[in-house]
Amino acid sequence: MKETNSLTVETHCFHCGDQLPEKPYPADDKQFCCLGCKGVYQILSNHNLSSYYLYNDVPGSSQKQKTLHFDYLDEPGIAAELVDYTDAKVTVITLFIPVIHCSSCIWLLEHLHKINPAIAQSRVDFLKKQVSITFRNQEISLREVVENLSAIGYEPLISLQDMIKKQQTDHSERNLFTKIAVAGFCFGNVMLLSFPDYFGLNSLEQDFKNFFGWINLAFAIPVLLYSARDYFISAWTNLRNGILNLDFPLALGIAVMFIRSAYEIITQTGAGFVDTLCSLVFFLLIGKWMQKRTYHYLSFERDFRSYFPVAVTQLKDGKEKPLPLNELKTGDRILIRSNEIIPADAILLKGEAKLDFSFVTGESIPVEKVLGEIVYAGGRQLHGAIELEVVKPVSQSYLTKLWNNEAFSGERDPIKTFSDTASRHFSIVLVAIALSAGLYWVNTDINKAVAAFTAVLIIACPCALALSSPFTLAAVLSIFDKNKFYLKNTSVIEELARVDTIVFDKTGTITNPEAKGFEFNGKLDPYERQLVFDLARNSGHPLSRELVKWLAETPLFQVEHYMEKVGRGISGCVDGHEVKLGSAAYLGLKAEDQGSVVHILIEKHYCGYFRSAQQWRAGFKPLALKLSQTADLHLLSGDQDHDRNSLTPFFPRVQQLHFRQSPQQKLDYILQLQQNNAKVMMLGDGLNDAGALKQSNLGVAVTDDINNFSPGCDAILDGAAFQKIPQFIKQAKDAVKVIHMSFAISLLYNVVGLFFAVQGLLSPLMAAILMPMSTITIILFTSLTARFYARKNKLL
Repeated sequence: MKETNSLTVETHCFHCGDQLPEKPYPADDKQFCCLGCKGVYQILSNHNLSSYYLYNDVPGSSQKQKTLHFDYLDEPGIAAELVDYTDAKVTVITLFIPVIHCSSCIWLLEHLHKINPAIAQSRVDFLKKQVSITFRNQEISLREVVENLSAIGYEPLISLQDMIKKQQTDHSERNLFTKIAVAGFCFGNVMLLSFPDYFGLNSLEQDFKNFFGWINLAFAIPVLLYSARDYFISAWTNLRNGILNLDFPLALGIAVMFIRSAYEIITQTGAGFVDTLCSLVFFLLIGKWMQKRTYHYLSFERDFRSYFPVAVTQLKDGKEKPLPLNELKTGDRILIRSNEIIPADAILLKGEAKLDFSFVTGESIPVEKVLGEIVYAGGRQLHGAIELEVVKPVSQSYLTKLWNNEAFSGERDPIKTFSDTASRHFSIVLVAIALSAGLYWVNTDINKAVAAFTAVLIIACPCALALSSPFTLAAVLSIFDKNKFYLKNTSVIEELARVDTIVFDKTGTITNPEAKGFEFNGKLDPYERQLVFDLARNSGHPLSRELVKWLAETPLFQVEHYMEKVGRGISGCVDGHEVKLGSAAYLGLKAEDQGSVVHILIEKHYCGYFRSAQQWRAGFKPLALKLSQTADLHLLSGDQDHDRNSLTPFFPRVQQLHFRQSPQQKLDYILQLQQNNAKVMMLGDGLNDAGALKQSNLGVAVTDDINNFSPGCDAILDGAAFQKIPQFIKQAKDAVKVIHMSFAISLLYNVVGLFFAVQGLLSPLMAAILMPMSTITIILFTSLTARFYARKNKLL
């Protein structure tokens, strides 16, 4: 908004906040950037839902360039695969809506019943960006539900992967909550019943003491058999495979605590260690929940199907019909509209094909195909509708083979964490100390020998060690999450700290997809500049749109006799002058274009050319300089090498810049680096990087929308946080430092406890004090120290 002589003038769209065009679209004294945004506002206003705009200043998403094709949802076979539940009256479906971003979105989506009474209810899961809708199927169809959502600016993202592998409820997470609840309930009650023992109230009737002991033992049974069962399963499974992980001493300690507690309670010789057992399991499960809570809503194991629609338009007997993609077969004739993905290898039969294959090859320059030529799956049609005949089904297409390339599933070394390494040595030392203590007392006092043996296993149970890593790493995961860096699991942090070699893809990774500048070689006076602007603004080609932004003139002249040759150039009569813009071949010039070049002819007079200057992501130069101080930098690009000179200042060694790289060559390059003992982090964005991302020690998918397609990876980095990579690496190194320090603290507690344990003097009170104290100390230390380093690294 701006003020002119006390008159307030709107400069941004009331619905989405975008800059208003020269001639905005008004409604109810409000200004909108397009008819779509105006339409959404009118729908909400007509249904008395204008409160949507009270929660946030610009809650809506832009409605420009919306192309909606939901007719495939009328197919019963497709609808049946998508819905969660249906009967004769109601249907329930869960839809993924990427544009959910604020409280206004939640409010509106949970009031859908006011827009259409046939929608019974709707509930939003904000973290997963999903809405669960229950509707009366006799009054409204699935297609109409989706169209209603799209009409108000919340178009669902429905992909083929939704049909083949629907997103199920995370039963493991639900089970974990139940186990925490059981352990917490038992822990609280056991602590309450153990207070007389803590305070030495020996005057308590013996019958009551025995009764409380039996109740405590009863509480310990569900904790042992249900809440702690995963630790026993893990320890046994790893032992069978000859592996000693941290679950072994944990399971051993829990088992010994229960056995000794049961013995003391049954024989009425003591109170046992039930409180220690319950508290240990409770805090361990809390640590496990902390590990899962940050990244459960992101999909890291993706495949090509998440990039495809669920159906394609089939041409049969002169009619258009939606066909489920899994039913598409060789010989089928299909229609691909502008901006749609080609789902299978096919022959071009009709129309002008201009395709963006950057998802497959990494090459950003669109590719033209002629009639009769094979068009491979994965390309996006950029201009107009084309007709194709399928030559290979989806399962046999080039894209599928590229994704499922056996080389892409090559084995890499599993991530080794500090906890796994420490636990192997810790388990051996622990058992050795316990046996030594038992053998020392066995000839003197058999009861003291058993007490010493079991006490060592109880007090040295590595609860603090088991909690130090998850709480530290969970805190770091949360910090990364706030900075738009999403990790697959906590072990990735430790791998990030070990990285010494960084490999970049170019297109879409280090380039800024939203920013392209131009440099002009030639001579244009202001009038000629206006002619070029007015002609270019008639084209939807990406270069034309960027040229219009760069020229930044005000529209003045109408264009007559406008013509456009897709991917070649445009021409027209502007203010009585013939103007042509395009490639050298289109203009009949004897020149060889390198990169994206737009030549200019005005009245057959050559005026010069615009060259699209590739712009790098914000902060890329200082980022590259900073990373080069601690890591070896490489570039692998499927693009041509016309940007080699402009990239040379960013990379210390020119020989480590590689262009025209196929997916297999990228994978082989990563393997070669690893054979030289390099710890490789690969940053890429497309399918052509999938093999390299999987093979590298740490694969990071860079994307400007985390909810859109990205290949299988260890982490997803939002493009807006690209310049923070050095800070993320520093934070990971600091996190490992915190784990080492917390491990030292936990060892200190163990040494104190072992001093009493080896003498057979460990009492339930001593265990009840040391175990929770060590746990609480570790939780506070790791959480606070991790955040201290985050502030130091400017991530908080």
